[in-house]
Amino acid sequence: MVDLDVGPPAGPFVETVTIPRPSLGSRERSDASVPLPTKGPVMATDERRTKLQVLTTEDCYRRLATQRIGRLGVNAEHYPLIFPVNYALDREAIVIRMAPGTKLTAANHANVTFEVDEIDQWHRTGWSVLVRGLAEEVTGRDRAELIERTEAGGAEPWAPGDHGHWMRLIPHGITGRRIVPGELPPAFGPDAYL
Repeated sequence: MVDLDVGPPAGPFVETVTIPRPSLGSRERSDASVPLPTKGPVMATDERRTKLQVLTTEDCYRRLATQRIGRLGVNAEHYPLIFPVNYALDREAIVIRMAPGTKLTAANHANVTFEVDEIDQWHRTGWSVLVRGLAEEVTGRDRAELIERTEAGGAEPWAPGDHGHWMRLIPHGITGRRIVPGELPPAFGPDAYL
């Protein structure tokens, strides 16, 4: 049995249960203890009054500025491919340092997508920002200024290797959504959960 730390400790409304995992080839079957809600105020999404909020363009950029990892979507090798990337903002442009390869080849002078999110699985909240735009490798006289501004903003690749190519994504459109948490009903009274 595998003991996983997958969230907050079990409380009065959470019970730890064992979930069997299917066997993989010749490996033996393993089980995992995962806390799941099994009693107490289990409410449907509409009961929690959760709302989906559309973010303004300004709020989308504010949220982009809080993160350093995003996902770049390109069309390559006859498929849409998604790559996790480090990035920084340079005014409204998204700047990504890249190594030579599929990402760089597929993105250069192409329409791409870029997505960033922050998810809280336990509270069932979060946000997501999607940018659609044109990606281009930065060369020539703009390169030195862009590198200086971007390095000051903390665009450092995590992956090892040569990341000497600088890609700028010029947004054509940006949208965002946020799941706003709902409120529990009162603890005591006619609609109480206690």
